[in-house]
Amino acid sequence: MLRPRIIPSLLVHDGGLVKTVNFKNGKYVGDPINAVKIFNEKEVDELAVFDIDATVLNKEPDYSLIEKLANQSRMPLCYGGGVKTVEQAQRIFGLGIEKIAVSSAVIEQPQLISEIAQRVGNQSVIIVLDVKKKLFGGYEIYTHNGKKSTGLNPLKFVEEAQNLGAGEIVINSIDQDGAMKGYDMPLIDKIREKITVPITVLGGAGSLDDIAKVINKHGVIGVAAGSLFVFKGVYKAVLINYPTRAEKDTLIKNNV
Repeated sequence: MLRPRIIPSLLVHDGGLVKTVNFKNGKYVGDPINAVKIFNEKEVDELAVFDIDATVLNKEPDYSLIEKLANQSRMPLCYGGGVKTVEQAQRIFGLGIEKIAVSSAVIEQPQLISEIAQRVGNQSVIIVLDVKKKLFGGYEIYTHNGKKSTGLNPLKFVEEAQNLGAGEIVINSIDQDGAMKGYDMPLIDKIREKITVPITVLGGAGSLDDIAKVINKHGVIGVAAGSLFVFKGVYKAVLINYPTRAEKDTLIKNNV
């Protein structure tokens, strides 16, 4: 039986983990390999790691780091950052990564979705869309850590991505990132109406109640969070955490 997935999302910058607010002012929160080891012990459903330097600096994916992450991880692992070609995706997949996240490259070349899917399988191709509200209503996709406007409507692009073979869509709200005030529920509702492939939502979780609201409304869905799983308390002390199996089972049981 398919179940909702609760997914820590980790950002890599200059080799270390950071957490941003509205895609800005990254705060150092630790070592990525150490974080993976801790999340192993906490038996997380899945882990997502995004290198936020690679695309902006036009760098190759950090294969050495990817291999270390894959070797340490005892959970399904999604990696994104700098993937622009089928060959890069295939190499990452060969290192033991289960899911490959692609963003700016498929905005520029949507056909890349189909090409990667043919090599590694649809279920392994994850399209990440960083989305921001427009001043006079609606939403727009941005790339390069929220700095580059694309003019594209995410509600239209998700349909195209699905038709081209994307196995999953990640919707990341720039406006809600790091705010810990809840997810953009209207955006999630609109995306869910458009596509049938699995979706994961990211940006805004401040409590397990925020996660519960999404699961309560949409059932089998991926609910990802960054700040919630690396900070603790009102002063946001760095402490990697994750709901216990009992907490997670109760949350899912009460909301599906």
